[in-house]
Amino acid sequence: MDREFFAPDAIDVAPQLLGAVIGLSSPEGTVCLRITEVEAYMGLGSSGRYDPGSHSKDRKTERNASMFLGPGHAYVYLSYGTHFALNIVCSPTGVASGVLIRSGEILEGQEIAEKRRLAMRPHSTSPTPLGYRDLARGPGNLATALGITRLKHNGMDILAPPFILEASGHISETISSGPRVGVAGAAGGPEFPWRFWLSGNSSVSAFRPGRNAPRA
Repeated sequence: MDREFFAPDAIDVAPQLLGAVIGLSSPEGTVCLRITEVEAYMGLGSSGRYDPGSHSKDRKTERNASMFLGPGHAYVYLSYGTHFALNIVCSPTGVASGVLIRSGEILEGQEIAEKRRLAMRPHSTSPTPLGYRDLARGPGNLATALGITRLKHNGMDILAPPFILEASGHISETISSGPRVGVAGAAGGPEFPWRFWLSGNSSVSAFRPGRNAPRA
């Protein structure tokens, strides 16, 4: 996987990321996972239609500046003030579109991932052990499992260490698509089927409509 792979708009790149391996090395060790669910977000200057659900729909700001970097960079943001989310920037430099990595299956570093996830539940006196399918199920859990933070990783090159990225090759599963999870308004409706996932995979998150979004 190289810069050219991420040069098209996010809608084209997103389904091709299913089955790919993404990982991150740190002093704690390396955690790698197989991507099972993604969402595409278009932005200012992208060739697709206007996307009211995108952070870069109107203008470049301090928060979304990383979305305007060259293809293959990380855009990390804090979601709902509680957890981080990892996006891979697509499209040429200055054209903002990106793929949100929503869910995955841990392939390496399961103990590290579980320790990080349990550390995010400090108010539980006896945390319930996390099942394998739940370690990286949903964008916040996935970022936590990998050790992703905005301060450390926003704007970094996904194609260089400490990141690990390997193409999916052949996948045997069927790919499904549908509305994005939790996106408000029309951008969360069936006219934006920009969520892609491996059909029947247990690590894929449950669909949840956003506020004022049509139910799918």
